[in-house]
Amino acid sequence: MSSIEKNITMNSSKMYLYLVCLVAALGGFLFGFDTAVISGTISLVKGDFGLDAVSEGWFVSCALLGCIIGVSVSGKLSDAYGRKIVLILSAFLFLISALGCMYANSFTVLIVFRLIGGIGIGVASMVSPLYISEFSPSRLRGTMVSLYQLALTIGIVTAYFSNAYLANHAGDNFSGIQSDRIFSQEVWRAMLGLGGVPALIFLLCLFLVPESPRWLLSKGRTDLATRILIKIDGEQAAKKEVEAFLSQNESEADGSLKTLFKPVYRKALWIGLLLPFLSQVCGINAVIYYGPRILEQAGFTLNNALGGQVTIGLINVIFTFVAIFTVDRWGRKPLLYIGIGGAVLSLVIIGVLFQLGVISGPWILIFILAFIACFAFSFGPVCWVVIGEIFPNGIRGKAMSLATLTLWIGNFFVGQLTPLMLEGLGSAWTFWTFAICCSPALYLTWKLIPETKGRSLEEIDAHWQSTYTKEMK
Repeated sequence: MSSIEKNITMNSSKMYLYLVCLVAALGGFLFGFDTAVISGTISLVKGDFGLDAVSEGWFVSCALLGCIIGVSVSGKLSDAYGRKIVLILSAFLFLISALGCMYANSFTVLIVFRLIGGIGIGVASMVSPLYISEFSPSRLRGTMVSLYQLALTIGIVTAYFSNAYLANHAGDNFSGIQSDRIFSQEVWRAMLGLGGVPALIFLLCLFLVPESPRWLLSKGRTDLATRILIKIDGEQAAKKEVEAFLSQNESEADGSLKTLFKPVYRKALWIGLLLPFLSQVCGINAVIYYGPRILEQAGFTLNNALGGQVTIGLINVIFTFVAIFTVDRWGRKPLLYIGIGGAVLSLVIIGVLFQLGVISGPWILIFILAFIACFAFSFGPVCWVVIGEIFPNGIRGKAMSLATLTLWIGNFFVGQLTPLMLEGLGSAWTFWTFAICCSPALYLTWKLIPETKGRSLEEIDAHWQSTYTKEMK
């Protein structure tokens, strides 16, 4: 094969890899869109259905309950039936949810479809990064998994803009009683229903992508897995990947989650439980959910606060690209050190500004944006990269399900407690509390997380084996 033919083949393989991973990353887009779209609908739904405080909270949090259910079952389902079929299920559930919310004729029906959507989001939040991690060659795995976080941040910004656009055109006249009801009289229906568009695209595109080659290998379908790996990274790399997988000591990963509780995987377990949880209790979703309220407390008017929220979303997207371009060059640990350290410092300074009453001028917004930027190139994407790498092949789905569950638990606590903290502790101590909660991630990175840059998933598993053997001597 000539050098020109080799270059064409390599470019074709890379394009195929990017397209497949971008399809899988649409699960992150749905995750981000659903997280942010609710902010524009709360007051409208409350007015149309006459909700009290309890019902309002249930409308916001019911999807989170669905997410927890989805995450809880997704690991077992994806290990048993494959990553692709479970992603198809998640896209279908979100599509049904979007359409159901748009045409809901009662508050109870609306809650039911919000729960269904939450289950779909919970499934996608675990299986999408898992699929990308297993599909990508080791030298590009960090970049590919970071695409999931990028899609998530784009989903958040898209929801902000779509909500604003629909709200601004709610007074327009629409032909047809149903259209006028959805897009004018009860515009929250259009806001929630719009999520059906990316869900449908996600569903259709999933039928065009292959199954995870590592899942196929785990089921003994070596020939099909090899063909997919050749298409991704060439024949030589595919042969090496298959040999490494088949030579791995499968007795250490017998398919039971009990494997994860063996002493050899104890560090991986602690990383999987703590890193996703800490990525949420650092306060990122407090800013996403309650940004306008926080900025109003900092002296911004409502319109300026909403504009600041859009700016926060854009910064989140822009700085995710830093991770995409550096995570496979610099490594996981440097990004975590820099990003977490910068996030803690930003949170402390925000608290100081509130405490000193420095609320005139742009300073609080500047340091909130600094916090978002630090999260966007470290905690956000690198968390998904790491938890997709550190678990053994035989139980990766179940283990990632457990890790993602801790993320949603952290998300739940932040969502529920932030309003109470802002009222009871004040803005200064709220941000200082987030800084305190964020700080242990630096110790976790230093003490437990190994540098996985450039290592195959099998080499990372071998690292746990060799580390445990050395500790036992």
